[in-house]
Amino acid sequence: MKKNFVKIAFAIAALPLTGVSAQSLSEKLAATVMSTWKDSMGTTPGKQVKWSYDQGVILEGIDAIWERTADKKYFDYIKRSMDHYIDADGNINTYKQEDYNIDNVKNGRSLLTLYKVTGKQNYLKAATTLWQQLQSQPRTKEGGFWHKKIYPNQMWLDGLYMGEPFYTEYAALINDEKAFDDIANQFIWMENHARDAKTGLLYHGWDESKQEQWANKTTGLSPNFWGRAMGWYAMALVDVLDYFPVNHPKRAALLAILGRTAAAIQKHQEASSGLWYQVLDKPQGKGNYHESSAACMFVYAIAKGVRKEYLPASFFKVAQQGYAGIKKEFIEPNDSGWVNLKSTVAVAGLGGKPYRDGSYEYYLKEKVITNDAKGMGAFLLASSEMEIAAMPKPGKGKTVTLDSYFNNEFYKEPATGQMASFHYKWEERDNNGFWFFREAFNYAGAKTNTLYEAPTAANLKKSDVYIIVDADTEKETAKPNYMDETSVKNIAEWVKAGGVLVLLANDAGNAELKKFTTLSDVFGIHFNEDSRNKVTGQQFEMGALTIPAGNPVFATTRKVYIKEISTLQLSGSAKANLTDGKNVLIATAKYGKGTVFAVGDPWFYNEYTDGRKLPAEYQNYQAAKDLVKWALTQTKNKNN
Repeated sequence: MKKNFVKIAFAIAALPLTGVSAQSLSEKLAATVMSTWKDSMGTTPGKQVKWSYDQGVILEGIDAIWERTADKKYFDYIKRSMDHYIDADGNINTYKQEDYNIDNVKNGRSLLTLYKVTGKQNYLKAATTLWQQLQSQPRTKEGGFWHKKIYPNQMWLDGLYMGEPFYTEYAALINDEKAFDDIANQFIWMENHARDAKTGLLYHGWDESKQEQWANKTTGLSPNFWGRAMGWYAMALVDVLDYFPVNHPKRAALLAILGRTAAAIQKHQEASSGLWYQVLDKPQGKGNYHESSAACMFVYAIAKGVRKEYLPASFFKVAQQGYAGIKKEFIEPNDSGWVNLKSTVAVAGLGGKPYRDGSYEYYLKEKVITNDAKGMGAFLLASSEMEIAAMPKPGKGKTVTLDSYFNNEFYKEPATGQMASFHYKWEERDNNGFWFFREAFNYAGAKTNTLYEAPTAANLKKSDVYIIVDADTEKETAKPNYMDETSVKNIAEWVKAGGVLVLLANDAGNAELKKFTTLSDVFGIHFNEDSRNKVTGQQFEMGALTIPAGNPVFATTRKVYIKEISTLQLSGSAKANLTDGKNVLIATAKYGKGTVFAVGDPWFYNEYTDGRKLPAEYQNYQAAKDLVKWALTQTKNKNN
């Protein structure tokens, strides 16, 4: 065992910031997590497990790995963990709304993930219970959420992470526009009260009443800057911005707060180690130490902030140095061949019994442990972001546009009862959506958007890749937008000038092909009105296809699954990319400076890319990533 330990230790110490080796580190810690807590946070035999925010932090890290790997075991773990608490009617075991503990809202994001992926109402009902808690959560006079009912008049930095990302995601789900003012205000008020002008840091807590023993009698502030509290605040900001409306007047305020927060984090990063101290502004203080959860949170917030362009790219060096320090000082091998995370403070708070006075000495006496759930969850998030950053970026500076004009279906959204656009959309996480396809483009550095209007020279001008999927029939949409001469001309001219067109049609009976193929015919690709690869039940081999080595589009993919696909007829310069017998299934064509890719199936939707349905031997997600890379490298963008 000692010999293996040395080998593993050497491998971890040598892990670079880029490349294949680094991409396995998050999965190694995830394996430790899933072995330690198989379905809940309980580890003591005979002791009842409780609904806990710790688990929510872990599950968001697991979700990040699932989105990057499309390995079903990660989704299954999220579902199993929440199913331990949520019954068929959406009740949450051990949760009490009347406690008004904002920590208990945290897990709502995992419930929303499960609802969006599966559509099951019990997850939505449970999430709605947490939403209702926020609607009646006690507040300060100006409107800030109390941290807990038992901590009256107090706002803590921790609470911004526990409540606001869920609050924002749920508000976006139900289109509650008024909620976004309230969400922004929580951050604005917290910063107004707690930010120290000299350091840029925020104090851990603020007591409006100024009655708490730990509270300054003039300002109401706790006396110190705790690392993990700042970490919670920073993570909350980047997660809220994901769902906060782009055009909302207070979005700029949130971005400005994030910028100031990132600057303070950078200012207090130790140059020699890349890390941060338990009490951030006292690196020379007696007993102060590098704390792992804060470091992971800072790396996550800054790396994600840069990737999403919430922060300038110059901040990325903070994440790089921090991640290098984390790997060097906090990651160690374990006997299972996975890894542990060391040096996480188990807990720190204010008030309570026994009383926590927020003094420097208090923060230094709290227990420091290995494999704390909060630290591990933060590391999963941080390492996932750094692994994404290490991926090649052929899409940098490029935009991928998804059509929602020719494919323009609607359904009644259960959460709101309102009609909503659906079917092959970027933002959909269920079987019909393109969530994983979108993430593959985003991981490659490209921006993604949606075009809800007919294509014109003007609205295609800024797009490098244009994707049209499954043109509507009358059975799908009351008034379909059919392909017409003007659209054909506009798209063809755009391709000729250097655009990359991706056509993901469907088989006869499931898509409009007669008019749609007037577009593809321009490029020598005709969709036959047929359907092959019929599949009975779960007999996946009926839809199996082998991609030979050396395929110019699917360079790393060998076996895929496509069912009910329209075949193609080629002419002119169009070339077959994949054939099966006499049938052409996938084709490409050059047209002027541009390129066209065509297949008679939507193919890259979540049902066949997210790993939950297909056996592991089918590489549909890998095929999607191959297509992403190929399409982005075909573009004539100046950054190519």
